Amino acid sequence: MRNAVIGIVMGLVFALPAAARDGAEIETVIRRQMDAFLSGDVSTAYTFASPGIQQLFETPETFGRMVEEGYPMVWHPEDVRFGALSEDETGEIWQRVYVRDAAGATHALDYRMEQIEGVWRISGVKMAPAPDPAV
Repeated sequence: MRNAVIGIVMGLVFALPAAARDGAEIETVIRRQMDAFLSGDVSTAYTFASPGIQQLFETPETFGRMVEEGYPMVWHPEDVRFGALSEDETGEIWQRVYVRDAAGATHALDYRMEQIEGVWRISGVKMAPAPDPAV
C-alpha cells in the first residue's frame, strides 16, 4: 500500500512540470494572438489558429472579421487574465480566459487548444458563464 501511495505521489510530482509548461505555452499562444489583433496584424493572429479554424475561415481577413464582429473583447482587450487550464471528458484541453473590454465589462471565454506537431494552437473559443464580479 505504501509503495502504491509513493508511486501515485511521484507520478503527480513529475506530471506537474509538464502541465505547468503546457499552461505557460498555451497562455503565450493566446496572448500573442491577442497582441496581434491589437496591433492590427490579422495575418499573424491567424497563424495561432488551428488548421481546422484556418480551413473554416479560409483567409486571415475573413478570420479577422469574425473575431472583430463576434468577439470584440478579444479584438481589443483592455485586460487579460488566465483562469484554470482543464481537460474535459473527451480529452480536449480548455483554457479559461477573463477579458475586460473597453467598457469595463469582464467576459469569461473558454479557449479550446489543440497540440499540432508539438505546438499549441487555438481550435475554438466559446463564451463561458459570466465571471465572478471579483475576477
